[in-house]
Amino acid sequence: MINELEFAAYVGLDWGDRRHSVHLQVAGERKTESFDLEQKPEALHEWIARLQERFRGRLIAVAIEQRKGAVIHALMMYAFFVLYPINPKALARYREAFHTSGAKDDPTDSELLLDFLSEHSEKLRPWIPDAEPTRMLQALCEQRRKLVNRRVALTNRITSLLKQYFPQALDWIGDVASIQACDFLESWSTLAAVQRVATAKLQVFYRRHNCRKASVISERLEQIARARPLTTDLAVVEPYSLIVEASAAHLRGLIRAIQRLDKRIAELFAQHPEHDLFDSFPGAGAVCGPRLLTVLGTDRSRWNSAVELQSHSGIAPVTERSGNSCWVHHRLACAKFVKQTFHEFADQSIRYSAWARAYYDLQRSRGKSHHAALRALAYKWIRIIFRCWKDSKPYNEEAYIQSLRRRGSAVVEKLS
Repeated sequence: MINELEFAAYVGLDWGDRRHSVHLQVAGERKTESFDLEQKPEALHEWIARLQERFRGRLIAVAIEQRKGAVIHALMMYAFFVLYPINPKALARYREAFHTSGAKDDPTDSELLLDFLSEHSEKLRPWIPDAEPTRMLQALCEQRRKLVNRRVALTNRITSLLKQYFPQALDWIGDVASIQACDFLESWSTLAAVQRVATAKLQVFYRRHNCRKASVISERLEQIARARPLTTDLAVVEPYSLIVEASAAHLRGLIRAIQRLDKRIAELFAQHPEHDLFDSFPGAGAVCGPRLLTVLGTDRSRWNSAVELQSHSGIAPVTERSGNSCWVHHRLACAKFVKQTFHEFADQSIRYSAWARAYYDLQRSRGKSHHAALRALAYKWIRIIFRCWKDSKPYNEEAYIQSLRRRGSAVVEKLS
């Protein structure tokens, strides 16, 4: 175990936008050293080189309040560093134990990180980064999800604006989050503009965007010809139409960016040695498959039990007790991307897995909301995914259903 190895020194490093605060303690000594580092790659690597020479390449434990960012990416390059990312919430509670006033400053945090690490390193789990392809896949998946969130926000904004001056467009542009919608709104952002266009040109527009049904095109053209404006107030129409045009141009860039990320993610996922395992889960597909892979990683020692993963993801419920009261609710403090990944995979799985659909329906019949039922299903899926991952065996739907039958599960009764 890496925690049983002997460290030459312990470091608490608090990252800053301009300067990094550092506290260092040599193993076996009580005295600590403190100093600042400039937020420059040269300054950071020069300090690392001095540490390597001073301690002759022996292991150094580093506590830092992040898992991502420029500093931790730089530290990952050096094999003699053993990194301990500290949860910000855990550090905040540790700080409150010594500073009840709530005071917070960078030097104190780096000192607390050092104290946290040197006194409790045996209770902390070092972070062992995955290989580069897995980390690249993880970064791409996380950034894609952020772009999707921005796309959703932008399409909601466009929809809201159109409803206020040009609601008919929502019936004519197709999916708001599509290139067709962007082309339509950038060309004709008002009813007056689209009604001035020749019928033949509109027909070409729809065919060019793969709308092949003549009946659909004909119906839209008839609606455009006889439509009446919701408002003719230029104080509303002109500014709103300009904002819609700008938003459509922005949306086009997001759609293209997501498509490029999808292509690269698909390439990396297809080449990954864990591809067959994570592609075996029903509904994982091109989106959830790579995300599940990056959540669990390739280091089989990262998670010792499914319960650990359930708690880390935020899918496991929290039970709060006080006196005679007891309150069970879903977790708010958790890794949001991980929780979202399992939640969205559970939603996809009910379309492809017979037992998952049966389990979801069972939860709904017991009065649970859609999202509560999905969380319950995700909780079950984590146990299955963890076991498959731990054993390096792809998922087998029929084998799991047979297992449910042997146990006399209530889910079996709902299987058709």
